[in-house]
Amino acid sequence: MNPYPLKSIVALALAGALHLIQSQAGQPTVNLRGTAQFAILAASEVTSVPTSAIKGDVGLSPAARSKIAGLTPVEVTGSILAASDGGATAVTLTQAQNDLTTAYNDAAGRTLGAVDVVNADLGGRTLAPGLYKSTGTLNVTGTLTLDAQGDANGIYIFQVASVLTAASGSKVILAGGARAANVFWQVGTSAAINTTSQFKGNIMADQSISFATGAILEGRALVRIGAVTLDSTTINMPAIGSIAPQFGPITRPAPNQVNLVITNTPGLLLTLQTSVNLIDWTTLATPTFTVSPQTYTDTTATIATKRFYRAYHP
Repeated sequence: MNPYPLKSIVALALAGALHLIQSQAGQPTVNLRGTAQFAILAASEVTSVPTSAIKGDVGLSPAARSKIAGLTPVEVTGSILAASDGGATAVTLTQAQNDLTTAYNDAAGRTLGAVDVVNADLGGRTLAPGLYKSTGTLNVTGTLTLDAQGDANGIYIFQVASVLTAASGSKVILAGGARAANVFWQVGTSAAINTTSQFKGNIMADQSISFATGAILEGRALVRIGAVTLDSTTINMPAIGSIAPQFGPITRPAPNQVNLVITNTPGLLLTLQTSVNLIDWTTLATPTFTVSPQTYTDTTATIATKRFYRAYHP
C-alpha cells in the first residue's frame, strides 16, 4: 500500500535545469481557490423562481444586488453577496471571479490523456477518472455513472467547447469513491440542467447556467460572464476536502536557498521531505500553510549537486 496517497515529487538539479517527476496517475485537481466558498457565482444576474434551496454562499460580481431577483435569504444556507455591497465583500467577489477565470483556464488547457467525446451523449456510460474532451456539445440523458474505482481522489474534467445539456430526468451517479468535489465541467458557452435532473460536479461556464424546475445539483454553479437561473432548484455545495500537493515554479536565488512554490490544502499539515537518491528520505519541515499556493524556502541545500523533494498530506 502506498503510504503517501496525497503526494507530489520534484527533482531539482542544482547545477542547472529543473524538472518534474510525475508522482501520481490521472489528472491533478482544479484549484478553485477563493471561488470554492460559493455554491453560486454569477457575473450579470441571479434569478430564481421560488422556492429554491441553496447550501453555500451566493455571489454576484460585477453586477449590483439589484440584479438578484426572486432569491430570498431564507432559501440560502449561507450569505448572498453582491459587488455593490462594497468594501471587503466587493474585494472578495472580485478575487473569486478572478480565481474562477484561473480555474476555468486551467481546466480548459488540460491535454494529457484526453478522451474524445465530441458531441457525445454520456447517458448509459460508466466512466473512470480522467479528462474527457468535446470540441462541440456534450449531453447527458438517462444515467451517467462516474466510477472512481476506489480512488477517492480521482479527478474528472469534462471540457465542453459549446453547450452542456442534462436532459429532463437525467442522473449523474457517483460510485467507487467518486466525489462531486472532484468533478469539473468546463463549459465554453452555457449549461442547461433540465427538469428534475440530478447532476453532480462543479460547473464552470463561460456564459450562463440555467436550471429548470426541480433540478438538483451536488456541486457548484459558477459563471464568468452571464447569469445563473434557478427554478425551484436545489444546490448542495460539496466540501473540497484535501488535495494532493503540487509543486509549481522552483528557483535557486542563492547557493544556500531553494524556493519551492507548493499548491496545498490550507490548514492541513504538510510533510516536506528531501532525498539524494529517491530511496532515503529526510523530513525537511512539517508546515501548515494558510494559503495556497505557498512558497517554502529550503536553506539546507548548500552543498547538494542534486536534490529531490516530495510533499504529502497525512
